[in-house]
Order: sequence, then structure tokens, then C-alpha cells
Amino acid sequence: MMRTVLVVGTLLLGASAVVAQQDIAVKQDNLMRGQAKSLYSVILKMTKGEIPYNQAAVDTALAELEASVPTIPNVFATNPKQDVVNSNYGSSQKVWQNKADFDSKVPAVVKAIADVKGKIKDVDTLKVAYKSINDSCNNCHETYRLKLK
Repeated sequence: MMRTVLVVGTLLLGASAVVAQQDIAVKQDNLMRGQAKSLYSVILKMTKGEIPYNQAAVDTALAELEASVPTIPNVFATNPKQDVVNSNYGSSQKVWQNKADFDSKVPAVVKAIADVKGKIKDVDTLKVAYKSINDSCNNCHETYRLKLK
């Protein structure tokens, strides 16, 4: 009887640890998806002419990036040791093997956003802004993001 209780307790503890790890991975994935929505689904699509230029949408996308990018080091503080189920991208273990370098990439993205804020007035200036922000993001993605599918 005692052995059964111990086994069940151990299984429940293990299951809750797996769920907690998945929650961390989902939070990280949601942060990156939110940023991708602002940068790619709004800004990039406008630069390509896939959606019409809309200053309010640009300002909202930049504000969302400005608010979320600085949170990256805190959201990626814990290594979930697993990827989100059915996700296209995940985090390389290099994030936690070289956390200081990973964290050092964030200020460049914050600066790129700050540098273009208030300067975007049309598609041409949006293209310049997109390139600056995207290049800063890719400096991190090249090393720390994995394509899963």
C-alpha cells in the first residue's frame, strides 16, 4: 500500500514538472509569436504592399515591439528543456549555455526600435525601419533559434 502511494505520488510530481516545463516553453513561444505578428504580419506585409500602409497599425506594432522586446531575457530565464508541441521554431540550448551573450542581443533590438520610432511616415521609411529592426532580430535568431519543421 505504501509503495503504491509512493509510486502514484512520484508519477504525479513528474507529470506536474512536465506541465510546468511546457508552460514555460509556451510562454516563450507566445512572446516570439507576438513579436513576429507585429514585425511580419503588419510591418513586413506593408513594405511588400500586401496590405495598405496604415500609420496607426505601424505605430501599434512598434509600441507592441517596444513593450515586449525588453522582456525577452526574463521570459527566457528558465530553460524548459523541451519545445512547444507542433511549433515550427524553438530555442536552441545555446540560449542557456551562453545566456549572457543571448541577453546582450536584446539592447540592439530595443535601440533599433527606438531609432525608427517617430520617423516612419510612409512605405519608404517603413522599409528602412523594417530592415533595421529585422537585422537586429536576426543577429539573435541566427544563433539561438531552431527551425523544428
